[in-house]
Amino acid sequence: MATVSNDTQNSAVYGIDEAVKQSVNVSDAAQLENNFLTLMVAQIQNQDPTSPVDSTEFLNQFAAMSQVKSLENMASLSTSNLVLMDNLQTLTAAGLVGQEVTVAVEQLDLGEDKVTGNINLEHAAGQLTLKLTDSNGVSREIEMGSQAPGLMPFELDPQALGLAPGTYAVEVSSDSGEYPKVEVVGRVSHVRVSSEGPVLDVAGVGSVPFYNITEFGQPQTTSLL
Repeated sequence: MATVSNDTQNSAVYGIDEAVKQSVNVSDAAQLENNFLTLMVAQIQNQDPTSPVDSTEFLNQFAAMSQVKSLENMASLSTSNLVLMDNLQTLTAAGLVGQEVTVAVEQLDLGEDKVTGNINLEHAAGQLTLKLTDSNGVSREIEMGSQAPGLMPFELDPQALGLAPGTYAVEVSSDSGEYPKVEVVGRVSHVRVSSEGPVLDVAGVGSVPFYNITEFGQPQTTSLL
């Protein structure tokens, strides 16, 4: 897979015309129309002069041919728009290199650095618990006390908590039965272009699809873990 950075982002953008030609043969409609006109002229020239074909039939046939060509043009235009959207998304992702973003996560890639983020609560919690599970299945629960509904910022210090570097599954639960979404703030180190779209490498998180971004920039952190 290619790597996109601020210096190489132009190389990741596909030519729209080239992509359209590869996905849709734009000459098909023109060739079909030419064949149709050739056949129609031959039909007119070779019709029985004593029983000529009704002119409205030719008009109906030509109208049907025009409709086919219009549909072909619409398909070509739709493909161009899809390629353009993909290029814009790639350029946007490449421009995030070195920037901080907030992404929805189900796992963390912990090292020695602190991890900041927020938890989105829809309901008030009498007791909120953050659970981290390492690759060996060993879990560590962190009690976060009672919390009001809304966005709750947090900061996670692996060294203070005695967490070894590694990948941890993360889950938050409350005594109300809610399992709120966890969002983490991290700096984008680089972007990879995949068949499913741009993939960002975010510090403290790892590889994250572009559509997992929930916020740009860093929110204020008020609570510590």
